[in-house]
Amino acid sequence: MDLVELMRKELVRRHYSPKTVDSYVFCVRKFLLWCKANDKDKEPRRITKQDIKDYLAWLCEKGVAASTLNLHQQALKFALLSVLNKKFFVNLPFSKVPAKLPEVLTQEEVVKLFKAIDNPKHSLIVRLMYSSGLRVSELVRLRVRDLELEKGFGWVRKGKGAKDRVFLLASGIKQELSEFIQNNGLGAQDWVFRGRFGHLTTRTVYEVVKQASVKAGLSKRVHPHTLRHSFATHLIENGYDVIRVQSLLGHNSVDTTMVYVHMASPELLGVASPYDSLCENYL
Repeated sequence: MDLVELMRKELVRRHYSPKTVDSYVFCVRKFLLWCKANDKDKEPRRITKQDIKDYLAWLCEKGVAASTLNLHQQALKFALLSVLNKKFFVNLPFSKVPAKLPEVLTQEEVVKLFKAIDNPKHSLIVRLMYSSGLRVSELVRLRVRDLELEKGFGWVRKGKGAKDRVFLLASGIKQELSEFIQNNGLGAQDWVFRGRFGHLTTRTVYEVVKQASVKAGLSKRVHPHTLRHSFATHLIENGYDVIRVQSLLGHNSVDTTMVYVHMASPELLGVASPYDSLCENYL
């Protein structure tokens, strides 16, 4: 069995998320292809510290982001340290990722995005992401049984970090979700948003958001996570305290959530679901 498959099995055994498994496999395969192309095609156990440094330097020359560089290094570290038991890797320093504030839409821009979507299913997907602050990977894996429509919340099962958490269901979207489920004949075990082969793909959602932002004429670079950033910022503006927002977002540290405090407009007060207040003011 080759290094990639050994690593995959070990990642699965340790309950890493499918997304992490796929990312690590991609990175290690890319490294092995680089080795082959640069006359370093050798037995994995003979890989040296200099090989790793040369590969990371090559990535730097290609202009990859520091976060991408660190992902490759984490993947290689896991493969060599956890699978091959090569301990030299732990001494390599990681690249510093420059801190930057996330892109956030104003409420007016969110409304423009909503109005640019004609497909009812796509519209519901985008509005649910904004109203609940869901990650795109969490949204596509929602099952009907995860929604407590009468109680106004839903469950993310084994989200980021393999944690379950509760998410908010806005009053203005519960009835629409209920009708969508009934009209599509969905049962408790069914995916809420089905694709051709199982649940909807994250790529499809990315395309929906991208096309809507272009049609809406938004100058900002908008992707599904922009809706999550906007949800968090608008919650802070609506008066939610940072601890409650941290819980809704599923952040391990309140420091991660604090960035939205700095981005919120201080003049907006009152506590309301951002989607519901947006409906009252704009829709």
